[in-house]
Amino acid sequence: MPDLVPGSLAKDTARDRVGVVVVRTDACVRLRPLKGGAFWEAAPTEVTRLSAREELSARLVIANAGRRWGK
Repeated sequence: MPDLVPGSLAKDTARDRVGVVVVRTDACVRLRPLKGGAFWEAAPTEVTRLSAREELSARLVIANAGRRWGK
């Protein structure tokens, strides 16, 4: 998927998790959780871009997490 660039939000459909794309290669996509934490890898075929609604919701999670921790 050429639109999965570092910094974009994506969904790992195999694990039903949303994360930030850190690295994308032909073999894998490395994602990090929205609120931080350990990275995970997924096959490119199992990772999709978020819809506009999903992306807005995910960005709200990121913003709220920063407010809770004083960032």
